[in-house]
Amino acid sequence: MQHLPQHKKIILFDGLCNLCDATVQFIIKRDTKDVFRFVSLQSDLGCELLQKLPIEFQLIDSVILYESEKVFFYKSQAVFEIVKSIGGIYYCLLIFKLLPNAITNSVYDFIAKNRFRWWGKKESCLVPSKDLQSKFLG
Repeated sequence: MQHLPQHKKIILFDGLCNLCDATVQFIIKRDTKDVFRFVSLQSDLGCELLQKLPIEFQLIDSVILYESEKVFFYKSQAVFEIVKSIGGIYYCLLIFKLLPNAITNSVYDFIAKNRFRWWGKKESCLVPSKDLQSKFLG
């Protein structure tokens, strides 16, 4: 497996999803501390990382925040952890973390289920510009 960067949090995302792409661009613009690296779920590295996690590969319809094989978050919990790292005004969104996971994950699942219908789907994964290539792995 490709050597993963030290002290970086890896966001695995659906590279064909327009909403996911917009979210990645949103995070990049606000990642002032250079905390995150990004990996498409469709990439070889994305598949390798997924195989190391104790979640069913076929059921993945979520963003995953990967810190290590033992520390990872997905669905709404990944969103909350990303928001924590971004900070700023977005930190106030963590109020929703007080809700039970069943509720926040249900909202997440509803959006995930409808994301292609509402925001569309790409034919192929985004190719990052030269100035953003260092943010993407795999």
